[in-house]
Amino acid sequence: MSNIPETGRTQRVQIRLIVIQVLVFSLLLTLGGRLWYLQIRNGQEYTDEAKNNHVQQVVQPAVRGSILDARGVPLADNETRLVVSASRTELLKMKDDGESVLTRLADVLDMEPKEVIDKVRLCDAKTPQPCWNGSPYQPIPVTDEATTQQALQIRERAEDFPGITAEPTAVRRYAAPGGANTAQVLGYLSPVTDEEITKAQDTDSPYLRSDQVGRSGLERTYDKELRGKAGVTRYEVDNLGRVIGQAENDRAEPGASVVTSIDARVQAVAEYELDQAMKTARKEFDKNTNENYKADSGAVVVMEAKTGRVVAMASLPTYDPNAWVGGISAKDYTNLTSKKSNFPLLNRAIQGQAAPGSIFKVISSTAAVNAGYPFDGNYPCPSSYSIGGQTFKNFESQGYGSITIGRALEVSCDTVYYGIAHKEWQKDGGTSPKKNANDWFYKTAHQFGLGKETGIDLPNEVSGRVPDRQWKQDFYDANKDAWCKQGKKDGTYVEMIAYENCLEGNKMRAGDSVNYSIGQGDTLVTPIQMATIYAAISNGGTLYDPTVGKAVVSGDGRTVQEIKPTSHGKLPFTGKTRDEMDEALAGVATRGSAAWRFGGWPQDKIPMHAKTGTAEVYGKQTTSWFATYTDEYSIVMTISQGGTGSGASGPAVRNIYDALYGLDDNGKQDLKRALLPKPEKTLPKIQPDGSIDAPKIKPYDPDAQKPLDEGQQALAAVVGRRD
Repeated sequence: MSNIPETGRTQRVQIRLIVIQVLVFSLLLTLGGRLWYLQIRNGQEYTDEAKNNHVQQVVQPAVRGSILDARGVPLADNETRLVVSASRTELLKMKDDGESVLTRLADVLDMEPKEVIDKVRLCDAKTPQPCWNGSPYQPIPVTDEATTQQALQIRERAEDFPGITAEPTAVRRYAAPGGANTAQVLGYLSPVTDEEITKAQDTDSPYLRSDQVGRSGLERTYDKELRGKAGVTRYEVDNLGRVIGQAENDRAEPGASVVTSIDARVQAVAEYELDQAMKTARKEFDKNTNENYKADSGAVVVMEAKTGRVVAMASLPTYDPNAWVGGISAKDYTNLTSKKSNFPLLNRAIQGQAAPGSIFKVISSTAAVNAGYPFDGNYPCPSSYSIGGQTFKNFESQGYGSITIGRALEVSCDTVYYGIAHKEWQKDGGTSPKKNANDWFYKTAHQFGLGKETGIDLPNEVSGRVPDRQWKQDFYDANKDAWCKQGKKDGTYVEMIAYENCLEGNKMRAGDSVNYSIGQGDTLVTPIQMATIYAAISNGGTLYDPTVGKAVVSGDGRTVQEIKPTSHGKLPFTGKTRDEMDEALAGVATRGSAAWRFGGWPQDKIPMHAKTGTAEVYGKQTTSWFATYTDEYSIVMTISQGGTGSGASGPAVRNIYDALYGLDDNGKQDLKRALLPKPEKTLPKIQPDGSIDAPKIKPYDPDAQKPLDEGQQALAAVVGRRD
């Protein structure tokens, strides 16, 4: 028997009941509040979201805008192809998920069944390519290369191919008019990634899963303008994914066209001549390595001197950008990215870096004048110059006595620059520099725009390198441990260099400065940088941002946005120094190291200015450079492991000029044959329907390689291949 009174037990039971009632009431109140919030407070929002869960989008890609040359000739446009597509929604209604239909389709298209099946599966983190990265509710392309006969088979036997369509569709085409491939300038397209879609969601130009995105070249730089706006049709679907009705439709808007400063005719000439120059160089014997020159890569830039606009830009090795259309195969991708192919995707005009050799001397000449050495003063040009126990020789060890800086440019005398650079190094304190060292040669290179990007409207440009004191210290900090570990005082050449660098690799030594003064050592430049510099000398000193894009024209042709030339600085010389240098560079083409390549040139009508360069590279054959300008154009060519500047690159540059101005072997001008004696100033007219009346282009068909006449041969024997 419990001793607790009956009334006490009753009170406790009542309290428990009250607590339970309070809890139940609180839960009901909370649930009611949540229902009110969902159904009344935010009811419309959730209703809309629920509706959206049953709305699926089908995208009609916008027609991508064209990329045109300066006269309106399409470099990249769209062509109609027969595209065979599969409706995943229809296939999934079948018992075998459409496998039998896809197998029959593979037989018609001469493809493997697995290849077709893989193409219509959906991409996810675990699914390798090929797979479909777009919406599962829109037709999935299986091939864009169907023949008319294959398309007819599919259409005539529609009962055997439910869910399969064969329709004419616009796909990207890289036309190569007149043989102008222009691959690295144009770039290529590939499907958008999930990461890119996520990043672009909050921008004014979001991506759709079906979008093709520019991956390099102009396709990347102007991707937003070229892409246009895709059309979207929204379908209502049930919980099984079946279409039960159509919601709304947004029409597609075609992309804008980009008009470039490229002239397809000049581009074809530049590509051909660069290729021929490299082939010819491979036939020449290199006595230093006892084998023929490899001439493994090269680039050429043709630029308007007064605007910085690029008329032609070629890079070798190259590739066919059409390989990316419709998806690139694994085999082709490997070929384009392998070391064996020497990386043809690289645009060596803006991404190829090399020591410039003697074409750098326009910078050293300016530095010397700014440091107080008169341009027309007299300076010794012995056959060699000694610093301590090290001897620096002239090219072919030739001396010219006492000469001016102008004459040193003409005959490419290295020892004049060695002497001036050595004196300036000593004035600056040598290996123990003064606090405010002048560093004229390094400062001037930066003022000429080296060591940084030019700002060209192409992606992934590299900056080159000016090996000044700051770079020297940074490089030492990064490599000191490796040098000290490898270095030996009495070891191999490489080990001795490492030993010296370990001890004083952060010091600017005399040998570094004199070597730098002739464009050797650790200096790196790109062809586009040197073309910009020589164009600036031509126009009086203005450094323009190089541009390929000239205008963006809307799809209906009504809105034109011109891309006007902009400047990023002035060359650091006076008008007097510029004129003196201009005269000296003209002398290079008439009586100096490039004269044997410009025999018969009409110097009185079209003044030619040039500088040759042969850069030594450790462990490789010499790099050929040829930098030139007229009043209208600047042309720079380089060939890696190609030999001398005038020997390897010179003939090709001369041929490009002949084509531009319409000159024959004797320098007589025929304007009917001239491709572009003056830069193109007007824009092509695009019709309201997006069409353009572009001129036809004939493939470049040069004469056989022009032989030297007797006079040129005699001049060549005297001048030699000096650089």
